[in-house]
Amino acid sequence: MTSSSGASRRQVLAVAAAAATAPLLAGAPAEAKPKQPKTWDLTILGTSDTHGNVYNWDYYKDAEFDDSKHNDVGVAKLATLVNQIRAERRGRATLVLDAGDTIQGTPLATYYAKQEPITSTGETHPMARAMNILRYDAVTLGNHEFNYGLPLLATWIEQLGFPALAANALNAKTGKPAFLPYVIKEVKLGGHGAPKLRVGILGLTNPGVAIWDKGNVEGRLVFADMVATAAKWVPEMRRRGADLVVISAHGGDSGTSSYGPELPNENPTALIAEQVPGIDAILFGHAHNEVPEKFVTNLTTGERVLTSEPSKWGQRLTRMDFTLTREKGRWTVTAKSATTLNTNTVVEDPAVLAAVRGQHTKTVEYVNRVVAQSSVELSAAESRYKDTPILDFINHVQTEVVTEALAGGEYAGLPVLSIAAPFSRTAVFPQGDVRIRDVAGLYVYDNTLEAVVLTGAEVKAYLEYSAKYFVTLPAGAPVNPETISDPAVPDYNYDVFSGVDYDIDIAKPVGQRITRLVLAGTDTPVAADARFVVAVNNYRRSGGGNFPGIVKTQVYNAQQEIRQLLIDWAQAKGVIDPADFFVPNWKLVREGVPVF
Repeated sequence: MTSSSGASRRQVLAVAAAAATAPLLAGAPAEAKPKQPKTWDLTILGTSDTHGNVYNWDYYKDAEFDDSKHNDVGVAKLATLVNQIRAERRGRATLVLDAGDTIQGTPLATYYAKQEPITSTGETHPMARAMNILRYDAVTLGNHEFNYGLPLLATWIEQLGFPALAANALNAKTGKPAFLPYVIKEVKLGGHGAPKLRVGILGLTNPGVAIWDKGNVEGRLVFADMVATAAKWVPEMRRRGADLVVISAHGGDSGTSSYGPELPNENPTALIAEQVPGIDAILFGHAHNEVPEKFVTNLTTGERVLTSEPSKWGQRLTRMDFTLTREKGRWTVTAKSATTLNTNTVVEDPAVLAAVRGQHTKTVEYVNRVVAQSSVELSAAESRYKDTPILDFINHVQTEVVTEALAGGEYAGLPVLSIAAPFSRTAVFPQGDVRIRDVAGLYVYDNTLEAVVLTGAEVKAYLEYSAKYFVTLPAGAPVNPETISDPAVPDYNYDVFSGVDYDIDIAKPVGQRITRLVLAGTDTPVAADARFVVAVNNYRRSGGGNFPGIVKTQVYNAQQEIRQLLIDWAQAKGVIDPADFFVPNWKLVREGVPVF
């Protein structure tokens, strides 16, 4: 009885096994395959470093923007791409973020900060008008958001229809966040009965604000380390229910800083991804690079963090795509990728253009005002490697302003030197009418004028540091102006002096290049203990570029914008004539022989 029963059981199992195997041998129908978990998807779109660009317009040339690679610029172009992707996704979850540097960078932005400041008029800032139409979900504050002072920044933030984030900008008195650190957005993933996803968005601004805008933030705000701030808030966001964590960071991914070690790292995005667990992706900016997709492995978890940077000025839009599954109430990211889209493939969004048209028109009219006549054409094309009248124009005006301000005082007996950098390779004062846009094109930053006292030794050390801009070219080696500079050193971190005469020997190693440094118009070497007043912009004097010796107490600081001083000087004179200010006082040499 028992054995026959056991045989029957074995037969049943065999038949069952055969029945289960047969369909596999014959080619199983799709229904028999293991059930795949249901997936949902999320798209996050990212912009950064739009720098006051709404229209695809070059205010300095008074023409549609174009460059050698035929890039386009502006939030109006970005809006078209964003709207296309929203339409393509037909209601499925799509978030739009920005990583900062928004309200500075064009005459349009300057006009509503300086000529008709929104703090006085109550008018909505053009970048608020444009971005509100685009319906961003959050913006991170970049360092340039602090350029015009905290009242204007606060007014702009009030005008936005979405949150502005900066977790590491802290109230100097309380140590607590001065702005919203993060938001958690609950999004619908689309489809009937789809569960909701909670996306945490953490904003990190740049610690360099403490140097670059010291006058606006000192005693009011302090800026904590971006890595440490992420390590503080990411677990808190997870604890509060964030299923996915994205950081919007205004800092590049090089791991280096343009300033010294006294402040936290300027470009720590890759370090954040490596060192802070729990981050799914980082949208970043500040460095103005295009990084379509880069994965960084977290050293604790082994998880790969997705990072992307969308270039500058609205030239690119980052698109991040996430695939997710949900099991037992928990979300898992099963795939993620990113790319950048070129805005030169689309037309400008008419709604954005319409919202800002009046402000754009007013700015165009303003920058086209004639301020003076130039006796000859003056170009900045060669200013990096040749002494040019157009940079001497800047140094002459700065010297004149500081000299007049210090007349009759403690420093009146000291020679006044001046520092200027070749901010633009394309700036030109045409012969004849010179307009505000021509001057603004030469001096593209909203810097103010300051002055400090340097010794002769400090002047030489400063010039040696500046001269690292040039690559080493032995005597006899061919010289190509296009490749004469070290690509790691931006043009704005190369300075020329007026008021002393000097040679830069580019055949010699960095640190040994100033082979001649004499008092102006003489052969008398500058003594190490000589004292000079040096006119300099606030960015450099505050430590921007990490130049030696310049970070010290000002002997002049009237908070006057250099660009406006140039405009005022030109208007007062009526004529811009190099005979009034051009003094050739420096040159590149190799073994004493001029390079040009």
